[in-house]
Amino acid sequence: MNHSLKRYVERLCGAGALALPLSVLPLMAVAQQPLVQDLSNSGSSNSSFYQQTQRQEASSGNLVLFNQVQEHQQEIQQLRGQIEELRHQLEQLRRQSQQQYLDIEDRLMSSGPTQIEQSTPAVEPEAAEEVVNAPSTSNVSEEAQADYQAAFAHVQARRFEEAIAAFETFVNDHPDTSLTANGHYWLGELYSAEGELDAADQAFSRVIDEYSGSSKVPDAIYKLGLVKARQGEAERSRELLERVRDDYPQSSAAGLASDFLRQSAS
Repeated sequence: MNHSLKRYVERLCGAGALALPLSVLPLMAVAQQPLVQDLSNSGSSNSSFYQQTQRQEASSGNLVLFNQVQEHQQEIQQLRGQIEELRHQLEQLRRQSQQQYLDIEDRLMSSGPTQIEQSTPAVEPEAAEEVVNAPSTSNVSEEAQADYQAAFAHVQARRFEEAIAAFETFVNDHPDTSLTANGHYWLGELYSAEGELDAADQAFSRVIDEYSGSSKVPDAIYKLGLVKARQGEAERSRELLERVRDDYPQSSAAGLASDFLRQSAS
């Protein structure tokens, strides 16, 4: 080796390279080349494996999420079924409660001191007949009394639709007589007999709220209590029955209310 080549090699490889034969140096340089290529190929393989792992993890996560959605849907369906079952049971209980009140009312009305005639709804006609047959008072004209008697005749004949129409006309045409409260009371009775409970509720409530001095107020309170029972409002029904029992203890309605409360509690 000439001196210029030797110095060039020393600068490239350092002094340690001088201990190796010159024939070895090219081999070392060549041997390093595959190492770089292997590292490159290994990096590409690792990258491909990483991407494949990511895809597998994503697929696994989607499967877990799908299974969770399926489980939630099944739980929702089960809950809906339970809700429908509870609604059905609640409706059955409501109907049983209404029927219980109606059965008790029938027993009371058939055995009570003011037994109801078969020609009328479940009412107390004696009081109404007394008013109808009484002499005309200062605020009841002959026309009003005649209209009232005609409406009441439909009740006695069990022509309830005609009776409702007649009493509706009566209370509209004669809003300020001593018979007007009775007219609203009979409307409550007739609507109740026809199963129109909301209309019966309004009629009885009108007697209570607008004609506090009428003799029909205790009966209206008692009957409204029965209507509330049929509507499924047991607590409100009890309040009304206790009210007529406590506020009008001498009335026949108070006795019926007491019997009703006693039997419904047993």
